[in-house]
Amino acid sequence: MTTPDTQSADQSPAARYAANRRRNSGSGPALLDFQTLYDFPLDPFQVEACRALEAGSGVLVAAPTGSGKTIVGEFAVHLALTGGQKCFYTTPIKALSNQKYADLVRRYGPDKVGLLTGDNSVNGEAPVVVMTTEVLRNMLYAQSSTLAGLAFVVMDEVHYLADRFRGAVWEEVIIHVPDSVRVVALSATVSNAEEFGEWLQAVRGDTQIVVDEHRPVPLFQHMMVGTRLYDLFMETGKGANRQAKLNPQLQRIGVEEIRRAKVNQGRRTGHRRQARPQRFRPPLRPDVITRLERAGLLPAITFIFSRAACDAAVLQCLHANLRLTSREEAEEIRAHVELRVADIPREDLEVLGYHDFLAGLERGIAAHHAGMLPTFKEIVEELFVRKLIKAVFATETLAMGINMPARTVVIEKLDKWNGEAHVNLTPGEYTQLTGRAGRRGIDVEGHAVVIWNPSVDPASVAGLAGARTYPLNSSFRPSYNMAVNLVGAVGVERARTLLEESFAQFQADRAVVGLARQVHKNEQALAGYKDAATCHLGDFMEYAALRRRLSDREAELARERSSERRAEAARSLEHLRPGDVILVPTGRRSGLAVVLDPGVGKRSDGPAPLVLTASGSVQRLSILDFPRPADPIDRIRIPKSFSPRNPQSRRDLASTLRNKVSEDARDRKRRRDTPAADDQEITRLRQELRRHPVHGCDDRENHARWAERYFRLERETEQLRRRVEGRSQVIARTFDKVCTVLQQLGYLDGDTVTEAGRRLGRIYNELDLLTAESLRDGIWERLDQAELAACVSALTYESRQPDDAAPPRIPGGGVQDALGAMVRLWRQLEAVEEDNGVSFLREPDLGFAWTAYRWARGADLDEVLLEADMTAGDFVRAVKQLLDLLGQIADAAPENSHIRKTARRAMDAMRRGVVAYSSVT
Repeated sequence: MTTPDTQSADQSPAARYAANRRRNSGSGPALLDFQTLYDFPLDPFQVEACRALEAGSGVLVAAPTGSGKTIVGEFAVHLALTGGQKCFYTTPIKALSNQKYADLVRRYGPDKVGLLTGDNSVNGEAPVVVMTTEVLRNMLYAQSSTLAGLAFVVMDEVHYLADRFRGAVWEEVIIHVPDSVRVVALSATVSNAEEFGEWLQAVRGDTQIVVDEHRPVPLFQHMMVGTRLYDLFMETGKGANRQAKLNPQLQRIGVEEIRRAKVNQGRRTGHRRQARPQRFRPPLRPDVITRLERAGLLPAITFIFSRAACDAAVLQCLHANLRLTSREEAEEIRAHVELRVADIPREDLEVLGYHDFLAGLERGIAAHHAGMLPTFKEIVEELFVRKLIKAVFATETLAMGINMPARTVVIEKLDKWNGEAHVNLTPGEYTQLTGRAGRRGIDVEGHAVVIWNPSVDPASVAGLAGARTYPLNSSFRPSYNMAVNLVGAVGVERARTLLEESFAQFQADRAVVGLARQVHKNEQALAGYKDAATCHLGDFMEYAALRRRLSDREAELARERSSERRAEAARSLEHLRPGDVILVPTGRRSGLAVVLDPGVGKRSDGPAPLVLTASGSVQRLSILDFPRPADPIDRIRIPKSFSPRNPQSRRDLASTLRNKVSEDARDRKRRRDTPAADDQEITRLRQELRRHPVHGCDDRENHARWAERYFRLERETEQLRRRVEGRSQVIARTFDKVCTVLQQLGYLDGDTVTEAGRRLGRIYNELDLLTAESLRDGIWERLDQAELAACVSALTYESRQPDDAAPPRIPGGGVQDALGAMVRLWRQLEAVEEDNGVSFLREPDLGFAWTAYRWARGADLDEVLLEADMTAGDFVRAVKQLLDLLGQIADAAPENSHIRKTARRAMDAMRRGVVAYSSVT
């Protein structure tokens, strides 16, 4: 493991040269040659990782964002090219693939570098190919000839394997890539890097773990209160005793801000003491940017966890007439943008809000989020890297994507909507966001600014900033597609063995070790408790077991009797009549009462009688007030003139109630029967207890206390044993269930993958089994290309609308019939899954069907976006996901089949306009 470089920044040039020579003294010729490509010396952790690669090892590099991890991946590219071998450079997202492709083309030329993503295929047989991780996974299962000569696989952002939707792909690649290939895993700083590295060593062999927590550009934390900027921490002490403590000013300032808001509100109303507190208003976004500009802290990325708020922030800056660029910079920006959008029709640009987009860019201001057109996002990225854009308002997806560092990162709020609820940022998420602050080679220091508001506790911010807990946890689980591909390649048993090598099982096994250790400790304690309960008269544990059986039987009878009584109570309430006198047995309303209205049918949970109590109050009761039947103990006549709203009427009737009912009647109804009295099992157990030799022991109760401890610990230990059993071989057991489903549906026949199974093996989609079943059942055979697009969209689209949203619009005719058949098929598959104890398939989402149909029919962009109420970015992404699955369906369908031709035609019809714009620059 590396340690942070403590070399003083004020060393002389000669001293730095000597240190660099010492650092490189053990480097091989390839590394020495590689270093000449850079005009700066490599950091110790980079040198360590590169040396390991040159020596023939794989590596795991875990280091902060912006520290230069990718240099290690680029060295793998260099080794492959100098050795006449291949290197695949994988990334989690297409934008990152495009960026890395452009970087490598600039260095090595287009002949030596290729690109393979869902959208683009450029020079796929080149010695260096940049691709998304899914593309490599698909190659491995297809045993593609492109794998020949592969020597290195770089897995950039490998911590994505924790992603619950896509993370399994990373583990599939690591497990299945040939043993001869060296894996270069590049990860953000995680708190369990050693654990992940140990797993890599277990499945890949010799792998060196290189961890570096040193930020090359120091990060300073701040809070902005109003438009005043305060340091989050203050340093105390000197030298080795130096400590960073929370700035005490921040606590005082927060209280003052709230008080000032109240005072100002009071002055405005003229009623200072009676005025309602003014709702706190955070500083305006243009004011925040202006404050950062004055402090020399631009360029800045402001993270706002809302797409609409990002767009609104740009408009706010425009309306405030904020300008961050010179005239020359604005002209350069316009020229670049016009060149990039030259192929987009003018009418589409109008729909896409191009003029507002350009106006913001010319002032150095932009938004960046997934709802934007990909081309627009790329323009923002390019201009930001060229230092022409000074303020970007972005969602958190920017922090997990392309390399786009800034001098300052601003976080507006410390909570975000995760699709279900507002949740606080985790330390890992905070670290990921603030990791963008500080540009290596440009900035001396980076800055993170949290906007203060009354709900933000500075101590909590300090906790987030100081935490280093960001564990990497596997999200791996077998899928139907994975199962047929694995069984087809290696058979069922070998597939089980391979899956047991997953990081998920590795982590589960580690947890099992701790649980098993606790079970062992408990078993030792149980033996001690048993010895402590020893009695000289006989086997006390046998006697204690009888006592426990007796106690359990009595409790069981009490529960049964309680349940019976509740049922009897419900029935008794249904038979009450006005004038019945009852005894309310428990609660605040216990005592005598006369029924005024039986209340049958008043509530859905049972009768709710309206009664007058002996104290003269009118109450509406419920079934909860009667743990036992409410049998009338008497009756009284209710005068016709009685009114429950008249106090005198209530007092008179209450008096009649008290005088009418005798104490004997009340006591009779209070007596309770004892359900255990006539139970033969209880009688037998009591007799056995009295006959047992230890029953007469003078020390019996002391023995009993030890025995009770024994039984309590035994219950806890049994729960631990069940947890151990539940985690052992959990992945393999899930795989067995998946295979059982596939056997029942005819996709597997033992170790043989059927023809239907081979089709399933070509479908890489969350609803892979439903797609394959729809294909096999011929649901789509009679559809044209637009109708097919509408139906297949239900398998790729997931709506952001709430569950109670209005039903989506659906094309008529064959589309309605096909979608209905798909939903019925999903319900059948869901039943099969439930029978086998798995749950993989979500319900098809019909929310994009009309939009896909209209686009495939040739509708204009403005019409489609207006009807769908979607952003251009969401629309393009949804169509590209649909195109991807249509391509898989075309590949999986039988040769020359109608569905294959229709799928191809649907792809041709949809790949137009904004969807067709190339992402490769």
